[in-house]
Amino acid sequence: MHNYGVEVTLLEYMPRIAPLEDEEVSAELEKQYKRMGVNVMADAKVEAIEDTGEGARVTFTKDGKEQTIEAAQVLQAIGFAPRTEGFGLENTGVALTEHGAVKIDARMATNVPGVWAIGDVTGAKMLAHVGSAQGIVCAENIAGVDTVELDYRMMPACTYCQPQVASFGYTEAQAREAGFEINVAKFPFQPNGKALALGEAAGFVKLISDAKYGEMLGAHLIGPGVTELLPELTLARFAELTPEEIARNVHAHPTLSEAVMEAAHGLEGEMINL
Repeated sequence: MHNYGVEVTLLEYMPRIAPLEDEEVSAELEKQYKRMGVNVMADAKVEAIEDTGEGARVTFTKDGKEQTIEAAQVLQAIGFAPRTEGFGLENTGVALTEHGAVKIDARMATNVPGVWAIGDVTGAKMLAHVGSAQGIVCAENIAGVDTVELDYRMMPACTYCQPQVASFGYTEAQAREAGFEINVAKFPFQPNGKALALGEAAGFVKLISDAKYGEMLGAHLIGPGVTELLPELTLARFAELTPEEIARNVHAHPTLSEAVMEAAHGLEGEMINL
């Protein structure tokens, strides 16, 4: 909306505008939004939204003070919830979780033999590609053929804002809280030739690995086209590749993917072009 010339105010209830992402990614996104001219206010609690006839009046509290904004339109996003009512599930004996999602095991099976569930209704990780992966695993289990178990923490997540955000696995804070001894490396897009050619040099690639075994624990990217860079990293995690192996893989020049290679070199203590 801002790019179409609309004055935009973004109110976020949580302390950061991208609360599920790594703290540095969220801070960078807020910085870029403010640089564009978006009025960003995190840690702001919306108290009321009123229809004024000509628009809307939003009342919110920030820093203990109540404030109001007069707006032409309000777009409210409050997250997802599993839809399990209206299908007669209560007549089947299918168990639900405390959050109202269909309870499944690693095979996608419910507690009722012959009843399986996938997608948002399971509340596992409400993303289209995760639901698709669940469907494949479910079908394979029903057919009795070889399959895998999904690691939901390691599923890729993409946010199609500008600049884009992409991530998987542990954030730096989560990895430390989980007791891992970690290596962290961050490579900015500013020195990346392709990003400079695109005129979109904001952002970075941040990688986290286990210091002892070299296992990839997470990746957090913000910048041009980063949602397209994520599969290399999730594949590396799936195939148990180390940062050295990612870094040794020759990346074409000029490409945005070189930032991934550089960050992997950084995990090995030998970042080349920074």
